[in-house]
Amino acid sequence: MTELTARRKFRLSDDLRPQEPIPRTHYAAIVIFSLTLLFGIWAVLSYGGFVKPSYFLPTPTAVLSAAVRMIASGELLENAWASTSVILIGWAVAAVLAVPLGILMGSFKFFEALFEPVVDFIRYLPVSAMIPLLILYIGLGIEEKIAVIFIGTFFQLILLVADVAAHVPKDLLDSAYTLGTSRLRVVTHVLIPATLPGVMDNLRITIGWAWTYLVVAELVAAEKGLGIMILESQRGLRTDKIFVGLVTIGFLGFVSDIVFKWLHRMVLPWSPRIR
Repeated sequence: MTELTARRKFRLSDDLRPQEPIPRTHYAAIVIFSLTLLFGIWAVLSYGGFVKPSYFLPTPTAVLSAAVRMIASGELLENAWASTSVILIGWAVAAVLAVPLGILMGSFKFFEALFEPVVDFIRYLPVSAMIPLLILYIGLGIEEKIAVIFIGTFFQLILLVADVAAHVPKDLLDSAYTLGTSRLRVVTHVLIPATLPGVMDNLRITIGWAWTYLVVAELVAAEKGLGIMILESQRGLRTDKIFVGLVTIGFLGFVSDIVFKWLHRMVLPWSPRIR
């Protein structure tokens, strides 16, 4: 019994070593515990009467009932698809443009001097303040919502990618030059592969930011979407529907996070995070 206890303590200490992988079973158990704790606190506060359920914090069963009704009527799926399509298009366009520009900015001082002042200036402008101009220039259609997502992610992503490229060890590039590698091949076979793990992490982070701009993107003249559904539910004090919208956004974001982690393992086997 003493030996078994010692082994268990040893395994726990192994799980707490900095920057070291832990067994997948341990990781999964911790994830389940974290989610269970979150929903447990929610259940205690709502069922226990600590918070008024009808107005401030609906019970999990009330939210589940509302979700079932909204799925059956097609309301939830329709709004979720409307928002997801806007998010994916706006974020994808931002990623396609920001990744190569960011690598150029981080790798070549010429491009840093050319692009960084403009990027630094625009990224501090609040996206909500640009909506009147976007309506004037683009209109009230889906293009305006995609533009909000694009602006909210592009200028942040380009600097994140530039920072990753700028921190590629110079010794790595010098070693390639010493071996007689041409400048083009150093960029394509050394610099870019070295930046891709960090780029993948930044893409995963910025798609989460894109979801935070959803309500702003759907604030004006939106007919469908999770953001406008939440705003309309707020006017009617339908906190159960608000929670359905929030949980749906959280779930979709959680799924995208899992997808990016899987892509990181599959596409970038040389990443230092893959062990």
